[in-house]
Amino acid sequence: MRKQGEAKIIRSHDRDFVSSLEKGLLLIEAFEVGQPRLTVAEAATRTKLTRAAARRYLLTLVSLNYAESDGKYFWLSPRVLRLGYAYLSTASLPKMVQPILDHIGEKTKEVTSLAALVENEVIFLARSSSIRRMVAATSNVGLRFPAYCSAAGRAVLASRSDKEVMENLKNVKRERLTPNTKTRLENLMTEITQVRAQGYSVSDEELELGLRSIAVPVADSRGEVHFAVAVSLLSAHMTTKKMVRDILPHLLSAKQEIESLL
Repeated sequence: MRKQGEAKIIRSHDRDFVSSLEKGLLLIEAFEVGQPRLTVAEAATRTKLTRAAARRYLLTLVSLNYAESDGKYFWLSPRVLRLGYAYLSTASLPKMVQPILDHIGEKTKEVTSLAALVENEVIFLARSSSIRRMVAATSNVGLRFPAYCSAAGRAVLASRSDKEVMENLKNVKRERLTPNTKTRLENLMTEITQVRAQGYSVSDEELELGLRSIAVPVADSRGEVHFAVAVSLLSAHMTTKKMVRDILPHLLSAKQEIESLL
């Protein structure tokens, strides 16, 4: 069994097998949350390629805008998210959770969504069908938000170690999107610690003025957390205290149902 993050090249004698594509994909997979920036030597070690080959593939990814480099380190660019979304748009998970999201949406009369953490962003995979028009644009399927200031992003980040969270936060430009946006590293780490302790995350007008959201993490069968289920609403509809009292129980119920599917 290979170690996490260590890629293994599968040889094939099939004349239709394109080994160069395999190696390029292995390089993309070599990057992970725990080590999002790699040198040529590190990439070669993880993929079992020679340094010369690893360098050529990395530079090709940079040329195609799938990766970036400062001359020493390489890291994936947001363009890679297109590959993930191509899968997610056809995957069965959104279809499986749709009835659950619709049920919570009907119960709360607010937008309920499923989101995944990809690098430093959360991508919305599915949302309840019956939604308020004014909030619809903030939860479109495929929409991305910075993880550091979104409820869904912080809910997933809280499942990671402090070291992983720190690396994630340091590798992103933390912009002040509204006067309420937390951007200082120490403040965000305090927020993550609180999310871990309470089991849910709240974003109070940090993404957009007039918008609040609450989210809970969703674990798969191995206990790994990559998803979050969230409810977004207009600030005028509900205070954060009322969100925790009235919305959180529904989210926890949805969490249990979705986890039973994973």
